[in-house]
Amino acid sequence: MVKVSTIRKPKWLKVKLPTGKAYKDVKSLVKGNKLHTICESGHCPNIGECWGAGTATFMILGNICTRSCGFCNVMTGRPLAIDVGEPERVAQSVKLMKVKHAVITSVDRDDLKDGGAEIWAQTINAIRAVNPTTTLETLIPDFKGKAEDIQKIIAVKPEIVSHNLETVSRLTKKVRIQAKYDRSLQTLKILHDGGMKTKSGIMLGLGETAQEVVATMHDLRNVGVSIFTMGQYLQPSTKHLPVVEFVEPKQFEKLKEIGLKIGFRYVESGPLVRSSYHAEKHLF
Repeated sequence: MVKVSTIRKPKWLKVKLPTGKAYKDVKSLVKGNKLHTICESGHCPNIGECWGAGTATFMILGNICTRSCGFCNVMTGRPLAIDVGEPERVAQSVKLMKVKHAVITSVDRDDLKDGGAEIWAQTINAIRAVNPTTTLETLIPDFKGKAEDIQKIIAVKPEIVSHNLETVSRLTKKVRIQAKYDRSLQTLKILHDGGMKTKSGIMLGLGETAQEVVATMHDLRNVGVSIFTMGQYLQPSTKHLPVVEFVEPKQFEKLKEIGLKIGFRYVESGPLVRSSYHAEKHLF
């Protein structure tokens, strides 16, 4: 068992409990349509703000992941069979919520030959058919780096394609056990070379150095990534990796300035920032 973080959570990480009619409406919609959201599965600290504004990040391909990352609260195990009705339900929910900019993510499905790429394409097409003016950000897995599966995402042309590195190169094996740093960079390169606007993000507080964060920024810019996010890692349970450090807001600001100088078009950087936070602002 991993030891629980012994560092006290600082005051800047305190968030209000989610309340209000809009939040309850989104919660009801998600439950009623048997949808999965990373907002709930990932215990996102911004759930009150986002759901209160009527937006959510939908998670497709079920809620059981085939990978066991040391930071993630999504359930790991043997996934259920593909739900062929999921793309249409997600599309209808986007319509009911009147979402102008939808964010879709998924669990890793290494049990599937194409990693779920075909369902990804069907979901994007279904959303577009029902909501022709809605723009899309897709936070995709690496599909094991298979170019033919990544091409299925490129073919349906979401406005933004995101794939997170999550941490620096040195810590990848510890934080993302079945993932590879260079494979994620290659995934992002294939997407960029295919004409996609690309985005990635990392968590701070896992033991990385500022120099490693800057090196990661350069690696991402070198493969064409134009949108970058940084947020504080929070330990979901005692079974997950402990927090090594709570990074102060001023350090996040300093790193944001460096990122913009390196050449990112947008940098979202702060303790409570998550990959889909303020996603609608990244369209350009």
